Amino acid sequence: MAEGQPHLSIQMSDFNTNGIHNRKQSSPDLASREGSILTFHNICYHVKMKTGFLCCQKTADKEVLRDVNGIMRPGLNAILGPTGSGKSSLLDILAARKDPHGLCGNVLINGAPQPANFKCTSGYVVQDDVVMGTLTVRENLKFSAALRLPKSVKEQEKKERVNQIISELGLSKVADSKVGTQFTRGVSGGERKRTNIGMELITNPAILFLDEPTTGLDASTANAVLLLLKRMAKQGKTIIFSIHQPRYSIFRLFDSLTLLAAGRVLYHGPAQHTIEYFQSIGYECEPYNNPADFFLDIINGDSTAVAMSKTNETNTERTEECTEYDKTLAEKLAEKYSHSAYYQETKAILENISLGNKKKTKAVLRQITYANSFLHQLKWVSKRTFKNLVGNPQASIAQLCVTAFLGLVVGALFFGLKEDSAGLQNRVGAMFFLTTNQCFSSISAIELFVVEKKIFIHEYISGYYRTSVYFIAKLMADLIPVRTIPSIIFTCIIYFMLGLKPTVEAFFTMMFTLMMVSYTATSMALAIAAGQSVVAVANLLMTITFVFMIIFSGLLVNLTSVMSWLSWLKYFSIPRYGMEALQINELSGLNFCSNSNNTNLISKENYQQISGLWCTGDEYLKSQGIDTSSWGLWQNHLALACMTVIFLTIAYLKLHFMKKFS
Repeated sequence: MAEGQPHLSIQMSDFNTNGIHNRKQSSPDLASREGSILTFHNICYHVKMKTGFLCCQKTADKEVLRDVNGIMRPGLNAILGPTGSGKSSLLDILAARKDPHGLCGNVLINGAPQPANFKCTSGYVVQDDVVMGTLTVRENLKFSAALRLPKSVKEQEKKERVNQIISELGLSKVADSKVGTQFTRGVSGGERKRTNIGMELITNPAILFLDEPTTGLDASTANAVLLLLKRMAKQGKTIIFSIHQPRYSIFRLFDSLTLLAAGRVLYHGPAQHTIEYFQSIGYECEPYNNPADFFLDIINGDSTAVAMSKTNETNTERTEECTEYDKTLAEKLAEKYSHSAYYQETKAILENISLGNKKKTKAVLRQITYANSFLHQLKWVSKRTFKNLVGNPQASIAQLCVTAFLGLVVGALFFGLKEDSAGLQNRVGAMFFLTTNQCFSSISAIELFVVEKKIFIHEYISGYYRTSVYFIAKLMADLIPVRTIPSIIFTCIIYFMLGLKPTVEAFFTMMFTLMMVSYTATSMALAIAAGQSVVAVANLLMTITFVFMIIFSGLLVNLTSVMSWLSWLKYFSIPRYGMEALQINELSGLNFCSNSNNTNLISKENYQQISGLWCTGDEYLKSQGIDTSSWGLWQNHLALACMTVIFLTIAYLKLHFMKKFS
């Protein structure tokens, strides 16, 4: 072909008669591992897009990638393109992290189909940092080593592996520094990115994927990160990454370049020959212009990127072509590439591999495999979760302080309750406040799954741990300390300041009731928040739900007077069960007429008619339709326990079946 010269460094002779690359298989131990050859054949990807609003929504089929082919060998393999070109989608497909619906084509590793657990054995560095900020660099790497390396690898070897990676990535000075959170300052952006890379290098993967590794970094730091990747590539690693607009010092490090636009391949071959290729099809790069910027200018239809002497088109035709950026321009460039020698040679190699492995290219069911047992995973995830809780105490300390403050305020407001008409009213009001406060304080649990959603998804897909392990560890770290301790503090402060029943049984019954209300409300928060991406949305849903529950709590309206077609809603009210249990515990056996000033002058019946109140707590409870028996108390606790189990089950199922692929 006249257009472009073939410069592919992978030749037909590099493969045997079956199309498999001629190299020794690398050992799976911790020794240096040789990179793999990754080939992708006729990749097409479609997604369903919804347009319109509500009932007028229509589903349209959007083409993300079309007929994408290529070879990624050991070295730096860059996927370049403008926003929306499909580069991140292609990267996810090559890494087996894309939803297979709407996907066609084959991805082969050394001429053979990807293993079913390829996403667990390869390395993948996501665009957003997914390290635990409350842990040190070393602790994050140790966590990855503990869960991703099998138990057959001794602890000493894991420790040596962590130290080796810290040294290789230049993290020795900050190894014992915390990565950093929004509350505490930590390591720099480049050091955080290197920590992310280090967590993936723990398993010494043959192929390392990176999604926009320079995002959020300044030019100097981004250059340092790419120099690090270049050193790794020279050691034999196959590194594949997407990038948007690199500076020249970064671009010149690339070994292979895949240029995409509108889901089509515009060039795939040696990076240093890209300018020569575009010159051959009529585009001249001006002196001192950054090649990456030059390529994006071409794709975006910038007329300054065109060399007028390189084509036979008229000035009018050229201006029209270059100012019209849409799929038409991308298709024209893709068509020119399909006629180039680069494409023809790549296609020939890929066809030879496909022919040699016809029987092996059948789609493999994707699965996630784990290197360690359930208990081992639970130990390490729980350990990290509690470390995170201790290392980020602001929210917990604030909650304890607010709990103590509210306890003192309520204690002062209802101080020294007496057994009279005012005492009955104040008791009921105090119990309403207690249950309502327990409900609304549990809204903080919303962030439990939402804030760490990206970390959970990445670690789950990479085979760190099971969903059940993460769920149980989170419950242990949240329900036990964050929900139990405030309930104990609240009870200890309020109970004695209010002068409630002076019996041990009544004291611990009240404490247990407040705990159960808190557990149930927290479980509901988890059920609503699981799978959500925005805290504000989950917060709004929780608030609306609690408002409706409070209406049916038994204070704002007498539940016996509610119409039958609405009364069933009371069975879903968490505050109602808490209030009933607290009222039964406190009001049973109390007499509110003996201390009233008027009871020695008028009869009990007349007092009730005049005051509108009942003389005894049992009579008041019956007027509210509350069962005063011992079973009446514990059936409320049983109802709260059942609701807790149901909500936790919903939360786990939502977490388990949550869409974990993009």
